[in-house]
Amino acid sequence: MHTPTRELSFGEKAVGLTFNPGQNYEVHKCKKEFADIIDRMNYLRLRSDDLEVKRMASIAITEAQTAQMWAVKAITWSA
Repeated sequence: MHTPTRELSFGEKAVGLTFNPGQNYEVHKCKKEFADIIDRMNYLRLRSDDLEVKRMASIAITEAQTAQMWAVKAITWSA
């Protein structure tokens, strides 16, 4: 897990890919997987002329961000 030398994608920024103070590999992997999904939805949103598709893609991005945060919480949970 190193700092990328390229500009982060929209999805990578959306999940805060570089924020991982514990350098936890599972957190990084999880964030990267959600970033890929968000990038896919962002690509769809940008390419579509259908306002409903844009709306649904935006909702999917928001829900993926929420799911990613809960997933990281589950990964890092300590009782």
